[in-house]
Amino acid sequence: MVEVRLRAVRVDLQSNTPVLLLQEPEGVGRTLPIFIGAPEATAIAFALQGMDTPRPMTHDLICELLEALGATVARVVVTELRGSTYFADIVLDQAGREIAVSSRPSDAVAVAVRTGSPLFVADQLMDAEGILLAAEDESEEDADGDGEDVTPDELVGEFRQFLDTIRPEDFSS
Repeated sequence: MVEVRLRAVRVDLQSNTPVLLLQEPEGVGRTLPIFIGAPEATAIAFALQGMDTPRPMTHDLICELLEALGATVARVVVTELRGSTYFADIVLDQAGREIAVSSRPSDAVAVAVRTGSPLFVADQLMDAEGILLAAEDESEEDADGDGEDVTPDELVGEFRQFLDTIRPEDFSS
């Protein structure tokens, strides 16, 4: 497994779709881009901002259920790509026993951000799908703010702008 960090959650300008960028902090610095849905992107942005909602969002509820059951999130692993769909596991620790729960990567990352759990990508998957961002992409990221430098308000603002421009037809096949 390759440990990664959430480098950024961006909106792809060509498809107008949110994308997670999971980057290995050491080694070559490969990045795994995963396109996700707007609600999940918003949930991740809320967690990064530490924003409280009047009622628990689904990912908050998951964390509360885990706590009530005495389980913690040991790690999140993006495990494979089948067709054009990524798969992930949320690996729980309950009384010293590890339990892997299958998940969409976006939901798993939303839970990991809330719990401060480490993120990993399977070696084979990173070898096959990891990309190196060009130097100009990195400088552009730095100008806009990457996952470490972007303020939570900027990230939420970016998603609000995305939500303001999306149309129902964008979801049709």
